[in-house]
Amino acid sequence: MIDLLEKTVLAGVGALALGQKKAEDLLAELREKFNLSEDEGRSLIEKLKQSAEQGREQLEKAAREEVQKAMDRLGVVSRDDFDKLKKKVASLEKHLKELKS
Repeated sequence: MIDLLEKTVLAGVGALALGQKKAEDLLAELREKFNLSEDEGRSLIEKLKQSAEQGREQLEKAAREEVQKAMDRLGVVSRDDFDKLKKKVASLEKHLKELKS
C-alpha cells in the first residue's frame, strides 16, 4: 500500500520543487488520509524532496543546454572564449610591439 502510494505521489510531483511549508502540509494530509505513522510520512516526504531536487537539477541542466545551443546557433561567443581571445590579442599586440622596437 505504501509503495503504491509512494509511486503515485512521486509520479504526480515530478519536477516540482516542494517548499518546506508545502512538504509539511502534504505530510499532514497524507498522515490523515492514509493513517501513516510520523516516521513513514517523514520518510515519504524526504523521498519526495529528493525526487523534486533531482527534477530541478535535470530541468536546470536542460535549460543550460538549450541556452548554449541557442547561443551557438546565433554565433554568440561565451565569456570564456571572449576572455581567451582578449588574452591572445594582448599577447600578439605585445609581441608586435617588441618586433617594432
